[in-house]
Amino acid sequence: MKKRVLALILGSCMVLSALTGCAGAAAPAPAPAPAEEKAEEAPGETPAPSAAAEEEAAADIKIALITMDSIDQHWVTLNEGAQAEAQAEGVTVDFMSPDTKDDSKQIECVNNAVAGGYNAIMVAANGPDAISGALNEAASAGIKIVYVDSPANVEAEATFATNNEAAGKTAGEEMLKALQEKGIDSGDIGIVNVNASTQSCVDRENGFRSAFDGTGFNLLETQYCDGDAAKAQSIAENYITQGVVGIFGANEGSTTGTGNAIKASGTEIVGVGFDKSDSIKNLIIDGNLLCTMAQNPDVMGSEGVKACVKAVNGESLGGEVTDTGVTVLTKDNIQ
Repeated sequence: MKKRVLALILGSCMVLSALTGCAGAAAPAPAPAPAEEKAEEAPGETPAPSAAAEEEAAADIKIALITMDSIDQHWVTLNEGAQAEAQAEGVTVDFMSPDTKDDSKQIECVNNAVAGGYNAIMVAANGPDAISGALNEAASAGIKIVYVDSPANVEAEATFATNNEAAGKTAGEEMLKALQEKGIDSGDIGIVNVNASTQSCVDRENGFRSAFDGTGFNLLETQYCDGDAAKAQSIAENYITQGVVGIFGANEGSTTGTGNAIKASGTEIVGVGFDKSDSIKNLIIDGNLLCTMAQNPDVMGSEGVKACVKAVNGESLGGEVTDTGVTVLTKDNIQ
């Protein structure tokens, strides 16, 4: 009898327990909201973007890099600096430069960047005027403009370039010093330049000429090679035939051609120039060129990308111009 009573009591307890458990499953107590969700729901507060969102936004930034051509080592190095910074920033930089120095081709590159939906254009203008119309259209479309090496006559977010006139004067002073050390205080000097419209090279020539003001030297009429080393060599060879004591090359092609002409002539004419390709370095090491004004195109490229990203993200850069400097490379320090 006692066993039957005990069984009935235990059975009743089990039924009550089961009923209680079902009630809990049917209507569970609401779980507290995570602290982050509560913070997001608070009125008047804007949540900070996540790191993933920032990376995604950066990845959407497209920058077109348009230089005078895609061949000279100067532009190749500038692109390398831009690509390294693009990787660090998580943005895209497309090197879409013409194969040769040509205003119409450079304008076409700008138009392609506009049609391609790029956010910014980093450009080294062939000349200050020819490309201006295309750049104005790009700016009107909301594209940010940043100059590297050579500006055009259009307002830009920022410019990163060599102080070309000052660097040209330094080149002239180096030649003048070398000639005086040889005991030469007069004579003709030839100048090989790119063209009459590339402002950066025009500035270099003006600076170079200014170094000889008040001296006994005669600077001949400038000859243009369009940046082509073979043309520059022919021009320099003609200068050598005329009996010049020195020749100045205003860019990479001009300098390479000048050095090759001096090398072929076997003379001790003083040659100075610009840029630092492997060919130019070897000509200096072999004694066929005195020195070159080595710019910092990699710095132009990397700083240009930083400026583009800031401008696209709404930061005002005020059109600031930054001198990226030069180094006088000679046989003594070229290594």
